[in-house]
Amino acid sequence: MIVIIDYQSAGNPNSIRNMLKHIGLDSTISSAADDIEKADKLILPGIGAFDSGMKNLRDSGLIPLLNHKVMVEKASILGICLGMQLFTRKSEEGSTPGLGWIDAETVRFNFGETADRKYRTPHMGWNSITLKQDNPLYKNMVDPRFYFAHSYHVSGINSDNIVATSTYGYEFVASYIRDNIIGVQFHPKKSHKFGMVLLKNFAEFY
Repeated sequence: MIVIIDYQSAGNPNSIRNMLKHIGLDSTISSAADDIEKADKLILPGIGAFDSGMKNLRDSGLIPLLNHKVMVEKASILGICLGMQLFTRKSEEGSTPGLGWIDAETVRFNFGETADRKYRTPHMGWNSITLKQDNPLYKNMVDPRFYFAHSYHVSGINSDNIVATSTYGYEFVASYIRDNIIGVQFHPKKSHKFGMVLLKNFAEFY
């Protein structure tokens, strides 16, 4: 069972559920501990601020359960946009510690004074990605492009865990994987065929 975690920072989790349904995958949107305990796979979507996302997770009471599911049971989890960032230790966006599952931090785009006039935040729109290693998450994709909407990105992660990068002013991490923990900075639900293939691959291979 795929559970899309509802922690009030997910934007429109129904759009993810609808995309999963379109490709023949059952899922549920839930913040109930019973559902998460039974889940084979988890998806943590998210938009908005880092501190607010962590506060919502903390207020939900789910963090101890998620720590057990992901770090002990090794259930596969896909973090999308803010969800990917919450897996890190901390963010320049706030002062609240992250989940700390990934030894990295989340930083704001910094283009320098000269480039600031050309590159604005948030970074929004379609961008190509560059695969840094062969990984089944990107199986059956040719020249993959995804839709991004973010002002922050993950930095300092072990290079062995970087699966894909993209470029906006400079190269940044678009996707990482460490064992059962998968993060994507882009939005599969807005990425049409590439998003559908990615979600199908997540369900099949992780």
